[in-house]
Amino acid sequence: MSPVTPIFTDLVRVETRLYNALSARLRDERDVTLGQFEFLELIDRIPGCRVLDIVADVAITVGAVSKAVDRLVAAGWVVRIPHPQDRRSSVLRLTPEGEKTLSACRPIVEDELAALTASVPKADLAKVGATMAALRATLEAGSTGQQS
Repeated sequence: MSPVTPIFTDLVRVETRLYNALSARLRDERDVTLGQFEFLELIDRIPGCRVLDIVADVAITVGAVSKAVDRLVAAGWVVRIPHPQDRRSSVLRLTPEGEKTLSACRPIVEDELAALTASVPKADLAKVGATMAALRATLEAGSTGQQS
């Protein structure tokens, strides 16, 4: 067995438990899933955000992102605006209700993450963060894990 295999297993299990805990709290307190929160964050953070920008960031299919965005539009949190240079594309923008929802969710996510990681020393979290950022950059530079 590769020495990376148990690290991979731990990484997947930690991600799953963090994701589930965050999503449960968001759903309980704001009726928002973590996936919805993540997409709202991306749309807010990326100027002129398009579906393809989200695809590039989260490495899932165009179809999956498009359907998720459709649900955000149906919820009244996002609008699609025609792209000024590309008639085949739309720019995604938060509505005032989307901005309000995102603002209400951010402290919940921060609080839950702080609680879930409180037992880990800050220096250790910083090391893990740096390692994950380096691994992510390497994987993204090679387009490994990305789907079209």
